[in-house]
Amino acid sequence: MLKSLAVLAIVTAVPLAAQSAAPQVPGQKDVSRITGGTYRTDPSHSLVEWEVNHFGFNDYFGLFGEVAGTLTLDPKNPAAAKVDVTIPVSKVVTASAGLTDHLLRAGKDGGKPDFFGPSPADARFVSNHIVVNGTEAEIHGSLTLNGVTKPVTLEAEFVGAGANPMSKKETVGFHGEATIKRSDFGITTALPFVADEVSIDVTVAFEKA
Repeated sequence: MLKSLAVLAIVTAVPLAAQSAAPQVPGQKDVSRITGGTYRTDPSHSLVEWEVNHFGFNDYFGLFGEVAGTLTLDPKNPAAAKVDVTIPVSKVVTASAGLTDHLLRAGKDGGKPDFFGPSPADARFVSNHIVVNGTEAEIHGSLTLNGVTKPVTLEAEFVGAGANPMSKKETVGFHGEATIKRSDFGITTALPFVADEVSIDVTVAFEKA
């Protein structure tokens, strides 16, 4: 009987010990981990996804990677944060080689390209003012795309902060969403069959400079 109780105690204790020893992920949704200063994007882990409806049948997705830029933060005054990022349009990718080529190919007979063209300038988003509500924020700023600058509001959410175990740098991460009209930026090919509204989904990691 005593032996059975001892075995039961050991069996019960092992998973509890394993749970207590389980490592935590480096980033935690804890604003107290954020320190003030200037942060730079981790381009390898920062992405901008776009989504547009195709012919009314379904939504199609594409990605811009290698987002570069800075974030200036003061934890005591988060509304004073500044964001300035560039998005390399020339590196757009989709699941279709043909569609990616269409986005970046030159216009017919020297005419205007259907979408971005073969050597598009980087897009750029610069914040103007920020409204903070807990771990969420409205980032009001200016987006320059295809040579046109328009106001855009990004609905952002703090995801986590901590030390990156690879780079050893303090890191903060955010997720954001916005909706733009591509016609506002002079991209009008195939309207309205390919929708005017484009949903933007942003995930960015910033490392302390």
